[in-house]
Amino acid sequence: MNNILVYCELNGNNVAGVSLELLSKGRSLADTLGVQLEAVVLGSDLSAIASQVFPYGVDTLHLFEDSRLEYYTTLPHTSAICKLVDEEQPQIFLMGATVIGRDLAPRVSSTLKSGLTADCTALELGDYEDKKSGEKIENLLYSVRPAFGGNIVATIVNPYNRPQMATVREGVMPLCKVRPDDYVGNVVNHNLADYVSDSDFVVQILERHVQEQKNHLKDASIVVAGGYGVGSKENFDKLFTLAHLLHAEVGATRAAIDAGFTTHDRQIGQTGLTVRPKVYIACGISGQVQHIAGMQQSGIIISVNTDPDAPINAIADYVITGRVEEVLPKLITFYQQKI
Repeated sequence: MNNILVYCELNGNNVAGVSLELLSKGRSLADTLGVQLEAVVLGSDLSAIASQVFPYGVDTLHLFEDSRLEYYTTLPHTSAICKLVDEEQPQIFLMGATVIGRDLAPRVSSTLKSGLTADCTALELGDYEDKKSGEKIENLLYSVRPAFGGNIVATIVNPYNRPQMATVREGVMPLCKVRPDDYVGNVVNHNLADYVSDSDFVVQILERHVQEQKNHLKDASIVVAGGYGVGSKENFDKLFTLAHLLHAEVGATRAAIDAGFTTHDRQIGQTGLTVRPKVYIACGISGQVQHIAGMQQSGIIISVNTDPDAPINAIADYVITGRVEEVLPKLITFYQQKI
């Protein structure tokens, strides 16, 4: 009762990265609130799940195992989750802001009449005062997310409905193991028939086609990113040359993408991806808040900019003051000679 519950999404037989991030954050929130952390997983072969989630601080793991749950379908997942939430009465329920999470979370929220904050970039705890009634509520979930096209950051609270639900973007929460890999918590194996009716399986997946990932920005140890200051698509293409030499991935600001320098799947920032590479090379990027939010946790930040007072230089470890079209060829030549 009043614990924190995390829905763990699966990629094959492995728990998705965003779910492990949520478990890490959930453990921190649970410790602050003095409650337990619970996780729920639905799938067809869950024998390896416990060892994956317990090191991240899970106290109780709820499993729904059935051959019909091999792939995600909306109705059975919604029915099982809603009934489980009714039984467990968590005060906070978290999901990843993935394709599955964006389908499942609103349906669960609507059924439970709980409310939902989507696409969050941060989760915190804080107090709230109702200005009309004067009522003060402690330890509410602060769900932080970009709003109005990323121009502002909104903090949203849900004072009266439970559970407090949020979906969280992948990559914004650090992974943190808090227990030994061989730790074993409480495992509850649920009978699916008690939660889901046969009619919920009216939709069957006959074939499944998975598109390959276009880039590996989220996992890259080095990112070379370009902004509007790169100047042109031709100059931006030089970032790919440098990235190839460094075995890096190429990212971009929203302004660079709007200018047509590269594709939208490479956008880094509040309305794009959040990355944590060991090295982040920012070329022609001024450093607006929207972009910095997606890369500020990089290990080493190198800025290439004509403006020595550019905002991004304030968080950069190294600053190269110069024109991108002059600096990039020198970097490319240098690394070509070294390799």
